[in-house]
Amino acid sequence: MRLTQKKLDNKLNELNYIIKFYKKNYSKDVKRDWRTYEQRLSHRIKTAAKELEPVIQEAYSMIEISTDENRGRPPEITIPQKVLLILIKNIFQLSNRRMANLLSFFSMLTGIDTSYKTIERSYSDPLVKMTIHNMFIILTKSKGIENPDLSGDGTGYSLTITKHYRNEREKELKNFKNKKETKGDGKKLSMKLKKSFVYSFSLMDLDTKMYVGCGVSMKSEKEAYNEAVSMANSVVSSKSIRLDKYFSNRTILKDFYPDTKIYIIPKSNATIRGPPEWKEILTRFITDIFSYLSEYYKRNNSESGFSVDKRMCGWKIWQKRPDRIHTSVMCTNIWHNLMLIG
Repeated sequence: MRLTQKKLDNKLNELNYIIKFYKKNYSKDVKRDWRTYEQRLSHRIKTAAKELEPVIQEAYSMIEISTDENRGRPPEITIPQKVLLILIKNIFQLSNRRMANLLSFFSMLTGIDTSYKTIERSYSDPLVKMTIHNMFIILTKSKGIENPDLSGDGTGYSLTITKHYRNEREKELKNFKNKKETKGDGKKLSMKLKKSFVYSFSLMDLDTKMYVGCGVSMKSEKEAYNEAVSMANSVVSSKSIRLDKYFSNRTILKDFYPDTKIYIIPKSNATIRGPPEWKEILTRFITDIFSYLSEYYKRNNSESGFSVDKRMCGWKIWQKRPDRIHTSVMCTNIWHNLMLIG
């Protein structure tokens, strides 16, 4: 089929109707077997608990430490112990005050006796952050993921108790859509949102449902996306990728390998101008749009993954400093992959 601008415009004009028709006739709602789900969840929790410390030790052993690092006062607890404590804090969704009050119980369970301040400072420790990064790589490689079909999406974690990311995001988009605010007010609202939430972006392997790349940013979803892509490209060579409309432009071609199939929904003002790879995406979109949408909407797996993460580890980040916020979000991503290691 020969690609022309007129054919693309016609398809984009009909897109809303096509998507509604697809969802009504092709999209299937999968009903969950709750008994099986609970059994699988119990197995995953036991496996994650069993593998946690060995993975931490392996990740830490990958770090080469110079003799200069051993100078000064000996630390109260080791790096693996610090990682273990902040991961436990993360999975139990503990606030700073509750963690301080319950620390004695954790000391009984882990055999580690230290102050809450030591745990909080651990979020900034470079060796702790390196160990967590190595854990992510180890967990990804444990599944033998090399040439995956990927799904990518972003979300936000609240930095305040009173605001929920999805609700605030919907309010912002509604205000811009209705044009009820001036450009200056829009800027103020956007800045307010950035201070209230941290952006997280994850790339998921559709086969194993594990994350192969994650990014965190205090500034924008785009910055978190760039970090996630950089991490994923260092670990795997993706076969295909699905992204939402925010990334539906020609510039994403440079983010992935040339043979990676990209599934996006073109914007309403999309043109056929661009490199052959861009034209190939548009040709697949026009030629068999229902098969294309079937692949594209596998992106919903990413949204489901975020839902599981927030139920498991919470939607609130208790840390205040940007570097500690980054570490906290990465702990949630570690738990996501740990739960799927079995």
